[in-house]
Amino acid sequence: MGFAKRIHEGYSTRKYDIDKKKIEEFIDRFFHFAFFLEYQRCSELSNIELRLEQFKKELKEIIHSVSGEDAHAKVEILFAVFPKIYEMLENDAQTILENDPAANSIDEVMISYPGFFAIAVYRFAHELYKINIPLIPRIWTEFAHSRTGIDINSGAEIGSHFFIDHGTGIVIGETTVIGDYVKIYQGVTLGALSVAKNLQNIKRHPTIENGVVIYANATILGGETIIGEHSLIGGNVWITESVAANSVVFHKGQVTVKNKYPNEEPIFFSI
Repeated sequence: MGFAKRIHEGYSTRKYDIDKKKIEEFIDRFFHFAFFLEYQRCSELSNIELRLEQFKKELKEIIHSVSGEDAHAKVEILFAVFPKIYEMLENDAQTILENDPAANSIDEVMISYPGFFAIAVYRFAHELYKINIPLIPRIWTEFAHSRTGIDINSGAEIGSHFFIDHGTGIVIGETTVIGDYVKIYQGVTLGALSVAKNLQNIKRHPTIENGVVIYANATILGGETIIGEHSLIGGNVWITESVAANSVVFHKGQVTVKNKYPNEEPIFFSI
């Protein structure tokens, strides 16, 4: 089969006709609008109501490209729950402000924190995931992933007052369950012990209960692994078994510090 013929066949048989860039731009613009990040102030209530109707119409067109005739009903469901999601995001932003000494205001969190952007996109994508809208949730969360380095699968279940600090390299798998008031730092992986395709429909990723703190580069794997509430998981640990509530888990390594000049005379190298 010639190369051109192969591409022609791909276009002829693909399942969806979508504009990926338009889908990404939608969630980016909606985020900026919803969290007051547009340069010009939307000072008139009637203008805000009109803009929301425009966003609803756009989302309907996007969902129609993958869901067909039930797009209208699904968009109505989504916009009905968006106020609740928005309230959760306000709580997330407040939690970031209260827990990060470097954060000076809610405005700073909403404008500049990659963790907040990734959480926001995830929370909107998760609502689409729950009503079985294909493809769009993944496009949105991968867009946030490309922007922030934070990979949150839209299928994960994440409670309220969620705090991501720094964030680069975080991976949260599809069947992860995270409780309320959980803090996660950069490089954390909440993953699966096995990636076999036949495990697709079972819980593959861990459960993190309320109030847990997970420090940088910790790896927690497995669908049966539960991190008990209010536990503290130290950096660089590898966990594949459950941890009781109120535990402290840390990697014990040996660090040696010595003078780089053990003798008074300098060291010379010949190459």
